[in-house]
Amino acid sequence: MTARRAAIFVIVLGALAAWIAAAATSGVRDIKPVAPFSPPAIDTSGTALEAEIARLHDRLRPTASPRLARDLFQFAAVRPAVTTHAAPTEPAPIAIPAPLPPPPRLTLIGVAQDGAEGGAVRTAIISTAGQLFLLKEGDEVTSATVRYRVTRISEDAADLSAADQTTLHLTLK
Repeated sequence: MTARRAAIFVIVLGALAAWIAAAATSGVRDIKPVAPFSPPAIDTSGTALEAEIARLHDRLRPTASPRLARDLFQFAAVRPAVTTHAAPTEPAPIAIPAPLPPPPRLTLIGVAQDGAEGGAVRTAIISTAGQLFLLKEGDEVTSATVRYRVTRISEDAADLSAADQTTLHLTLK
């Protein structure tokens, strides 16, 4: 390194150190005396506040006791239980009917039609238990273990028949 280059290096580092030192020191400021502490205005009304608190505490603790002692959990006087000595009879057995199968949860959502009026082919859009079916006349669908066959599809309704000759009529809602 040459002497000239070393001198430039020392001058640049000295200027940088002076710049950082100047930024780090605070400027000259006048020292102002601290004002003496004065109590806030709330302290002057402390006695009034204490009197109000005492008055409220007296309202919380009533000095007069209730005149009637009553049981809030009892609505009437306790009566002795009347016991009758009847001959025990055996109840007749109750016939419980067999539970009916749940009705099918089939819903007609829409009817689609392909072709002209004369040769139109209709498709019933039926939903059940999270499934969607596109059914034409003669197609079958199963709901709650019952199999239905589409017998007729009109513009706003569809008829389904089961194997036990029951008919289910679905209409658009």
